[in-house]
Amino acid sequence: IALVIGFQNLYIEPLEKEAQTDMYMAELYFQKDSFNLALNGDGQYLGFVDVADEYSWTKVGELANYYAGLCYLHIGEYENAIEYLEDFSSDDFVLSTLALGCIGDAYMELGDTDNALSNYEDATYNSDNEFTKPKYMIKQAMIHEQNCDYDDALVIYNDIKLNFKTS
Repeated sequence: IALVIGFQNLYIEPLEKEAQTDMYMAELYFQKDSFNLALNGDGQYLGFVDVADEYSWTKVGELANYYAGLCYLHIGEYENAIEYLEDFSSDDFVLSTLALGCIGDAYMELGDTDNALSNYEDATYNSDNEFTKPKYMIKQAMIHEQNCDYDDALVIYNDIKLNFKTS
């Protein structure tokens, strides 16, 4: 027990603070839509890729995976987006749901509707909130329509109409 507490307090906690400091500029670049700088850094500050690699044991390192996946999604590198988003995990239901949905978006961009549909389904089952669930249900229904599975699409649309009236 003492080893675990010592490891957490003397190693992980300071590492978390260091990671937050190192990721600060990458977050600013992300907010400014400077995705390449956010990913790779600017030579003086680390980018999300380096933060995710150097601080992989920390929550900040996990979050850097999410940010890196979003950056790759925005610049059209969908395979890399999938890789980083799949490496992301979080106890936050909304954030983990958004990550699953973004993986689905990357698969859609690659033309892989089966994997996209699977990830959209995972996203809808991951969290039952009014923000994310209907969003990914609509994307599922659109794939069903694209595949001429109109009955499945109609079931989803009716579910949204019945259970998510404000969406």
